[in-house]
Amino acid sequence: MAHRIHTLLPVLVALSCLPSGAAPPPAHDQFHVAVYIPVGAVEQMKDPAWLRKTWNEISSQVKVDKVYIETYRSGLVADDALIDSVKKFFVDQGIEAAGGIAYVGGGDNAGRVSNFKVTQKVEPGQFISLCYTDPAQRELVKHLAELTARHFDEIILDDFFFYNTKTASDIAAKGGQSWTSFRLAMMDDVSRDLVVGAARSVNPKVKVIIKFPNWYEHFQANGYDLDQEPQIFDGIYTGTETRDPVYNDQHLQQYESYEIIRYFDNIAPGRNGGGWVDTYGCRYLDRYAEQLWDTMLAKTPQIMLFQYSDLLRAAQAGDRKAWSNLDTTFKMAELDKWSARGGATGQPSYAAVAGYSLAKVNDVVGKLGDPVAIANYKPYQSTGEDFLPNYLGMIGIPIEMYPEFPTKAKTILLTEDAKFDQQIVSKIKAHLLQGGTVIITSGLLKALQGNGPNQLGQVAEIGLTGSQLSADHYQGFFGMPGGALPHNILLPQISFQTNDTWPEVRLTANGNGAPLLLQDRYANGLLYVLDVPDNPFDLYDLPQPVLTSLRRFLLRGFPVQFNAPSQVSLFLYDNNTFVTESFLDHPAAVTISLAGTDHHLRNLVTGQTLAGQQPPPIKTPFVRPMPQPPATEFRLTVQPHSFVAFAAE
Repeated sequence: MAHRIHTLLPVLVALSCLPSGAAPPPAHDQFHVAVYIPVGAVEQMKDPAWLRKTWNEISSQVKVDKVYIETYRSGLVADDALIDSVKKFFVDQGIEAAGGIAYVGGGDNAGRVSNFKVTQKVEPGQFISLCYTDPAQRELVKHLAELTARHFDEIILDDFFFYNTKTASDIAAKGGQSWTSFRLAMMDDVSRDLVVGAARSVNPKVKVIIKFPNWYEHFQANGYDLDQEPQIFDGIYTGTETRDPVYNDQHLQQYESYEIIRYFDNIAPGRNGGGWVDTYGCRYLDRYAEQLWDTMLAKTPQIMLFQYSDLLRAAQAGDRKAWSNLDTTFKMAELDKWSARGGATGQPSYAAVAGYSLAKVNDVVGKLGDPVAIANYKPYQSTGEDFLPNYLGMIGIPIEMYPEFPTKAKTILLTEDAKFDQQIVSKIKAHLLQGGTVIITSGLLKALQGNGPNQLGQVAEIGLTGSQLSADHYQGFFGMPGGALPHNILLPQISFQTNDTWPEVRLTANGNGAPLLLQDRYANGLLYVLDVPDNPFDLYDLPQPVLTSLRRFLLRGFPVQFNAPSQVSLFLYDNNTFVTESFLDHPAAVTISLAGTDHHLRNLVTGQTLAGQQPPPIKTPFVRPMPQPPATEFRLTVQPHSFVAFAAE
């Protein structure tokens, strides 16, 4: 009996923190939820009344399993007594407590920022790192690691652990190296000696985790080393905050909240701790929820909510009039009830939005298998055709990124990033000889064209002319009538040999052929060339028949075929389950096609079943009809900014 009372005590303490008459938030059993507390908020926790009040507000709306208590940011350092008291408060509530450090010099105001003097002039709003050639700042890095390790057995580094100063001492230390090479080597040494080594010197059992941000294409230029740092640190964490896809200059598409988790899982198998989402840069509240959902659909074990003070803010619904009265996954009326159930009055907080949104996806995650997708090879320290896999994910082509060439995959996508592998053509040839499929983009074609030993002419006589075509129409599948594009789309012009290479998906430019997808055979393999528009956003303006044709070829052999407009994504799993999610502002008509007959779909949330039908024959201008393997089609409507999950049975 004594043991039972002991195990119930943390729960009773936590319940006592809830407002009178409030119900505790439902637990999520498929993942853990953590909250990051910047040092500015930690400083406010010197006031016990503020700490109790704010924790009541958050914990009544979202079930929190863990907090990360920050010790430093932008020159502000928490003292030992404060760290201990805040840690004790949360441990007494039955909440796991870990440490956090934001190694930022200036430009970030999460929490309260002191007047830290940076070593280089920057414009307001720009982030500036610590200067790692400055002896005083190097000593600060070491001191903060030791300080935090004395209090915690786990430490996470917020994603300011990069290097972007160009001081006189930096320039002198760099010498003749490139900035990328210099910064990578410097940050590897700083990570090994001044952070991990220093922390372990005072706490041998401490685990130090590095959180990588969302802008993975440009990591190496700022010293983030996806190759070595995951080996130096005990684990990694993933920035999945994609925010608004239009009003930012980072080229972050919504699909990245899913895809970057999968990429980092393949970089550090079993050691990617979770995804990290903040409340910023969203024109409507559904966008915040989408980031949470997509992070968890990637099957990660934990979600980090950044940050404590923001979760207390009143959530802004934003401009969602176009879909506010539809049966969407995120419903304001349901959110209001969720907030009131926790005892809150007035406008729901972001903590309520997080709790409500995570409960929606928790019902699905445990029923999904392991993700299945086209394998995309992105070598370490590579860049090119920035974030293109995420644009493809947004047009319903599932993508999974790998840092090593994925030899076991049937279909491999290679963007311009792959040019950083000096053996890439040999690897393409080997994969084709084994009967695999390789999709290369026009960006990689440009880098590899020619007939040298590591050029694509060894496989197919395809190249770029150096000109561009302004496509204005599309042709239908197998010669059927097409139509006009919504606007002209600028494409690199590809040269190829007739009947050696075959255009599969066709656009035209004032009557001139402008193939979007070409096919060439090599032994038993298939080589595809995807012509990427100069502006990748133009992929979203391709008509639905064009997108369906693209998927018909690129997803050949996958368990699900997908007919949907752009900005509707498909997530496939290896246990015959899948999720489709719309990022559109209006309902989307979607057709799901499964190989074989007598299938039905079971909704993973409601349990309802959906009957299918045989697809109509493909019309062609030829005398003989196109042969079709047996299939079952399902027609459904996906509401705006919503997801639906099914099992194929």
